[in-house]
Amino acid sequence: MTAAYEVEDRFVAAPDGVSIAVRDHGGDGVPLLLLHGAGRTLVDWEAVAPLLVERHRVVAMDLRAHGKSGGGDGAWTFGGAVADVAAVVEACGIPGAVVVGHSLGGMVAACCSGELDEVPGAVNLDGHGMGRPEQYVGLDKGYVVRRLGEAREFADAAMGRPLPEGGLEGVLAYHAAMAEELGIPGELLEAGVWRGVARNMEGEAYLRPERVAGLGMQEAMAGIDLFGIYRRVRRPLLIGRAMRPNPPTPGMPWVDELMAAYVQGLRADLEELACAQPWVEVVGVDATHAMLLEKPQEVAEVVEGFVTRVVERGTRTQRG
Repeated sequence: MTAAYEVEDRFVAAPDGVSIAVRDHGGDGVPLLLLHGAGRTLVDWEAVAPLLVERHRVVAMDLRAHGKSGGGDGAWTFGGAVADVAAVVEACGIPGAVVVGHSLGGMVAACCSGELDEVPGAVNLDGHGMGRPEQYVGLDKGYVVRRLGEAREFADAAMGRPLPEGGLEGVLAYHAAMAEELGIPGELLEAGVWRGVARNMEGEAYLRPERVAGLGMQEAMAGIDLFGIYRRVRRPLLIGRAMRPNPPTPGMPWVDELMAAYVQGLRADLEELACAQPWVEVVGVDATHAMLLEKPQEVAEVVEGFVTRVVERGTRTQRG
């Protein structure tokens, strides 16, 4: 267990008064603001943050309706998430922070690169959403639409619902098995689960986000035009792509077929984007989607290299 676990949370008020939980890991140098994925918490960064503090001021935050942040009963939008980021940057005194996000957090980071003037660059680590049906190479569009609809219905039905008896134990067991399969420290995954657990008025446990915010989050992810954002950015943006497939999905073998087809289309589209958009850089990370916990050293090196290039590019621009 690293020293990062000893860092205490603080809370920042978002523009609408929602309390946002922040973990300041300290350090010095170009500041980094770390964002986690959907249904996850800032604990996902606990293996990476200690590797960055030697050269950076490192701050992580729970996205609203996640972890210890508030906002579970209100709307969840990307615009609101960007406003939360701006509030944390100001409250923590980290102007010029590079925003680094994973999964949903990476999508938020990409939005920040286009909307926040004080952000000099951003990193999106494997935050691609479900894409467009035509990106699923080799599969019929109608079939893809139907399967994506089934996945959305499944996620919506479970969002914010109380876990059945023994459900929390089952969630913990699932994460323990995944940790063993991927070689991830089990205590990190367990800590992330516990941070995301809440209880309703009847004392029943459920996993955040709450239903109202969670359904809004699902809608926001389904509606966002990421490639439109990528084409418009005028600051350095690094897009990371997981190079290894996720473990099989129990009871849903068609998910693996779907994701394999999507990866093909996404890879081609990202390669084309990187050739056409001078502000965008695309890299592969030798890991599954769980890269923050699976390959923290490689993730830290990818982030560090990008920030170095951002600083050098900014220096050249100022001299020019």
